[in-house]
Amino acid sequence: MLQVLSADERAQLHERTLHVLATAGMRVDTAQGRRILKDAGASVDEATRVVRFSAALVEESLRLAPKQFSLGARRPGWSLPMNAGESTLVMDGEATSVLDRVTGEQRPGTHADWLETTRLIDAVDEVGVYWAMIDGCMPGDTTADWIDYNIDLMRTFSKHVQDSFSYPEWAPWVLEVLQIVFGTREQVRRLHPYSFLITPVSPLIIEQACTDTWLALRGWDIPVTVLPMPMMGATAPGSLLGTTLLANCETLGALCLVQAAEPGTPFIYAPIALTMDPRSGRYAGGTAHAAIGVAGTEMARHYGLPVMGAGSGTDAFVPGAQAGYEKAFDSLLGTLAWPDLMVGPGCLAGAMILSLEQLLVDVEVFRMCRKAHEGITVADDRWLIDVLEKQGPGGHFLSERSTRANTRNGEWYLPALGVHDSHDAWTAAGRPTVHDEARQRVDELLAAHVPLPLAEDVERELEKLRQRAAKVL
Repeated sequence: MLQVLSADERAQLHERTLHVLATAGMRVDTAQGRRILKDAGASVDEATRVVRFSAALVEESLRLAPKQFSLGARRPGWSLPMNAGESTLVMDGEATSVLDRVTGEQRPGTHADWLETTRLIDAVDEVGVYWAMIDGCMPGDTTADWIDYNIDLMRTFSKHVQDSFSYPEWAPWVLEVLQIVFGTREQVRRLHPYSFLITPVSPLIIEQACTDTWLALRGWDIPVTVLPMPMMGATAPGSLLGTTLLANCETLGALCLVQAAEPGTPFIYAPIALTMDPRSGRYAGGTAHAAIGVAGTEMARHYGLPVMGAGSGTDAFVPGAQAGYEKAFDSLLGTLAWPDLMVGPGCLAGAMILSLEQLLVDVEVFRMCRKAHEGITVADDRWLIDVLEKQGPGGHFLSERSTRANTRNGEWYLPALGVHDSHDAWTAAGRPTVHDEARQRVDELLAAHVPLPLAEDVERELEKLRQRAAKVL
C-alpha cells in the first residue's frame, strides 16, 4: 500500500551499510560481546573498542536469523506470528509523568499508574505486546522489587511481554519467573512468551548493560528486538537517507552480535529513526518525517526479517487537535507500511507523558489505519453489477440484501469514538468531547476487566521466589 524506497534503492542502502560497517564499524562497549564477535571473524580494536564487520559476517548473520516465528503468551490461543501479514500495537514506553484522569493535571507516575495501565492494555486486544509504559513501574530498585514487578506483570498482563533491563545479575531471576509461570525451560523456548529489547546508542555504539543482560539470558531462545533511535541532525546525519542508513547499520551490527552469540536467535528488526527540531535541538515528535519509519519497514522486508515500526508521535502536551492530526498522520504512514509490530499508543510530548484517554484514541486511530491498509477487496461478490442494474438510474440500495450483509462483514468501519449522530442528539448528550468519551471508556474497561489469573500452584511458587529474593541485598 505504500513505498518510499524502490528495490534498487534498498539494494544500494544495503551495499552502503556493508561499507560503513566494514570501515567505520561500531563501538562495542561489552567486553564479552567483543570476544564473541572476534571469534566470529570480526576485526576488533581493544584500545578503541571499535569492531569492524566484514560483508561475509553480515550476510551470514542475516542467513542465520529466522524469518518466521511466533511471539507467544500466557493467554490461551494468543500468538503473534511474525512475517505472516499481521500487525499489532506495542504500548509506547517509559513516560516520565502521567495526565491524571480526575484532575487533568500532569504529575509524576506511580506504581499504581503502572498497574492500572497494564490492566487496561490487557483488556484492549489491539495492543498485543507489553512495554514498560512509565518510568517508576518498580516500587524500588532491589532484587526483591524486581521480582515483585515481574510477578505483578505476569498476574496483570496475559499477552506477549517485551522488556529490557540493565542488570545481568537479574537475568536468572527472570528466567526462574518464566519457568514457574510456563512450566519448563523447553516450554519457554517453544512458546516465546518473553522477548528482550536492545537499544544501540547512536551513532554506532552497542552499549554494555542491556547487551550483557541479554547475553545472560542465552539458552532460552529469548527473541531479541534491536531498536536504535538515531535522531536526524543530532545523533544521525542531517538527511532522511543518511538517518535511514545509520539506523540500518546499527541494527545489522547488533544482529551480527546476536547471531554470533546464539545462532538462530529469533530477531526483530526495529530501527525507530527520529528527527531533531532544528529550532531547539529537541526531539521532534510531531514532524512529517514518517517516511524514514516506512523505509525501515521496507528494509526489514528486503532482508525477510520480522519488523517493528513506530507511529503516533506528537509534541502536544494534552489530547486535542494537535495530538490528533500529528498522531493520525504518523500512524497512517507507519501502518500502511504494515510492520508486524507498531509502537506508539498512549503517550504525548515526545513519549514523555502517559495518558490513558489518549491511549484509547490512538487505538481507534490504529483501527482506522488498519481498515485503510485493507484497501478495496476485488472479488466476484463485491462488484454487485446485478444490484446496480436492478436499481438503475434514480434507485437506492438501502433495502438491498447485499447492503445489509456488507455492513456486517467488514466492508464498513464505523469509529467507536466521536460524534456520529445528529447535532440535536449530541447536544442532548451534553456535548461530550472525544476526550470525555475516552475517559468514560477507560473507566468502563478498568471496572469490567479481570486479568487471567495464575494457577494456585504457580502463585505458591512465585511467593517462595519472592521470599528468596527479599533476602538478597
